[in-house]
Amino acid sequence: MFIVVMAIMGLISSPWAIFAWPAALLIGFGFAGVGMGLTTFMRSWQDFEFVQLAIVPMFLFSGTFYPLSAYPEAIRWLVEITPLYQAVHLVRGLTTGDVSVSLLVPVGYLLALGAAGLVVAGRRLGRLLLR
Repeated sequence: MFIVVMAIMGLISSPWAIFAWPAALLIGFGFAGVGMGLTTFMRSWQDFEFVQLAIVPMFLFSGTFYPLSAYPEAIRWLVEITPLYQAVHLVRGLTTGDVSVSLLVPVGYLLALGAAGLVVAGRRLGRLLLR
């Protein structure tokens, strides 16, 4: 729906924006894989508070609200390795038409993140269920 609203408002300047929907699915896969993997380490519902401890800083420092150049050099590399920054970079590049080979980095990052999370979840659940 965001893409539809952007199109109605005339904010889409590139036909590449149609690929933002598959990119959103890829982003969901990356975060779901990590979420499944990390959930296998949680012992009670109170451990879910740690999720907020990771999500809030990632949300604030993902490059959505401020450009990456606004951060000091020491923090910039930390922002660049977060999954939400990679997701923002990918979708922003597609919707603005700034498409280059460098967009393959976030695609690979999110694929690897989701796959690693699923592997961890599968192994952990296999061990936990065989006890």
